[in-house]
Amino acid sequence: MSFLKTYKFLLHGVLKLAGLSPRTIEIEPGTVMNIWVPTETTNQRKKPAVVFLHGFCFDGILTWQFQALALAKEYSVYVPDFLFFGGSITDKEDRSVEFQAEFIAKGLRKLGVDKCTLVGSSYGGMVGFKMAELYPELVESMVVSCSVMALTESISNAGLERIGFSSWADYLLPVSVKGVETLLQVASYSLPKLPNWIYKEILEAMFNYRKEKEELLKALVISNKEFTIPCYQQRRIHLLWGENDRIFDMETAHNLKQQIGEKASLEYIEKAGHIVQLERPFTYNTHLKKILACLLLKENEKM
Repeated sequence: MSFLKTYKFLLHGVLKLAGLSPRTIEIEPGTVMNIWVPTETTNQRKKPAVVFLHGFCFDGILTWQFQALALAKEYSVYVPDFLFFGGSITDKEDRSVEFQAEFIAKGLRKLGVDKCTLVGSSYGGMVGFKMAELYPELVESMVVSCSVMALTESISNAGLERIGFSSWADYLLPVSVKGVETLLQVASYSLPKLPNWIYKEILEAMFNYRKEKEELLKALVISNKEFTIPCYQQRRIHLLWGENDRIFDMETAHNLKQQIGEKASLEYIEKAGHIVQLERPFTYNTHLKKILACLLLKENEKM
């Protein structure tokens, strides 16, 4: 058994001990969601729902493993895979952010989630912003890391220039061991070099559905003229950044905070890059727990 398969096997066992279980849900004929959900009995008190939305590299539970384990005791944690990641698949041809947002919203409703806080990173943050816009009754608040409302041409071009790539597919869908190494080095602040055989396993295991993912990336970038800033109805939108993110840098974070307005707050974690939740998980969890506790306190004060 490969290292990656062994690691995922052990991780899944620990997650189950922490009270999470994998589920497969048919959203509609031809569209299936894989999602980790709370393993709860009817006697347990209702806990606030927190939904984690992953980026474009790993699936949901690999991206958010440390956060899911840290929060499972106090919150109802949901970790879905987007379409063409992990175990989620569709026969539909739509590759838009809106379609991913609709997919997640339908899955949550099938699970009985009527209100939640979204925690989204990178691509997951963009889908999260679209969910907040389209389903304000579902999304009460958000925590967004290293992302933008929408990947406009100007933001896209600036990000690609910073990392030295001509397209997102060239960066996010590597075809070689060296490409995987570069992907992780660019996304982190100081990730140590791993043995080449680990990069090779990641390449073989994580980059399936290449054609569909290229289509997702193509649909992700929109013209500046197409984008207008939505009026979000959520109570709070917290931005939690890696200070050394090269893809969406701190200037991008400050611009996003300004776009959102008074309901936004911005915190950053030092010595962390784009994959801040994986690179500095304990510090990230400390910030995230404080944010969620503050949101819960304000919600209780309203009742």
